[in-house]
Amino acid sequence: MKLHELKSAEGSRKSRNRVGRGTSSGNGKTSGRGHKGQKARSGGGTRPGFEGGQTPLFQRLPKRGFTNINRKEYAVVNLDKLNQFEDGTEITPELLLETGVVSNQKAGIKVLGNGSIENKYTVKAHKFSASAKEAIEAAGGKAEVI
Repeated sequence: MKLHELKSAEGSRKSRNRVGRGTSSGNGKTSGRGHKGQKARSGGGTRPGFEGGQTPLFQRLPKRGFTNINRKEYAVVNLDKLNQFEDGTEITPELLLETGVVSNQKAGIKVLGNGSIENKYTVKAHKFSASAKEAIEAAGGKAEVI
C-alpha cells in the first residue's frame, strides 16, 4: 500500500450541512431554525446555566470558605531529588532552577522529607519540614533557612 492509495472508511467522512441554500436542500428559508422566537434570532439562545428565570443552581447552593489573598505557595522539593548532586554541594534555589529540579520558584523553596538522602549537602531553602531537616543533618549536612 502506498500513500496515494489510502482511502478513508466508507461513511466516515460526511459532508457538512450547508444551511440557507434553497428550499430543495431541506435546510433553506429558515435554515432549520423554525419560525421566530429567541432561538431563531442571530445571537439568540441563553447563556450556560440559565434556567428560564428560575434561580440557577449555582446561586441556590450554599457558599463555603474563602480564598486567602495572602497565601504563599512554595515550590516543593523532596529529599530523593537532591541525590542527583555530588557530595558536598551547596544546594541553593538558583542551582535547583538551573538544573530543572524546580521549574518555578514561586514564593520560595520548601524541602520535604520524602525519600532518603545519601550524601552530605549544605541546603539553602526558604522552608524545611521537620523530617527533612532531621534527615539532612543525620547525613552530616546542614539545612539553612534563607
